[in-house]
Amino acid sequence: MSYHEEDNSGKILLAALAGAGAGIIAGMLLAPDKGSATRENWKGLATKYSGQLGEQLSKYGEDLDAKFKGYIEKLEDMGVTGVGSSLKMKGDWNANKGKLKQQFAQLTDEDLDYAEGKGDELVGRLQNKLGKSKNEITKMLNDL
Repeated sequence: MSYHEEDNSGKILLAALAGAGAGIIAGMLLAPDKGSATRENWKGLATKYSGQLGEQLSKYGEDLDAKFKGYIEKLEDMGVTGVGSSLKMKGDWNANKGKLKQQFAQLTDEDLDYAEGKGDELVGRLQNKLGKSKNEITKMLNDL
């Protein structure tokens, strides 16, 4: 004898959405203000809370980025990842660019164009131009 149980999750979801929709409609119909005033109030609240949400997401993103970089450094220290798996630019980039040009005559200003947060692009260009691995390029840049 087999027991067959129906999957009612779709019906439950549909009922929940219908209930929420009915609640919203009833709230709008029974609101103390005119419809236009209620919509303006909701619009203001939505703008206010979306700004706060954006700030919180930005903060959490920065925290997550800092933690991720910390974990990468720990993995490098433990020897799990190779040294140079993360880029840590130090010092004056113009001076470092001059050192690289002396070491590798084939590099141009365009190859060495670096903007904060665009380290991966720099590493990729140098990989193509010098024919070295990502870890070799990263280690070379970190050692400057």
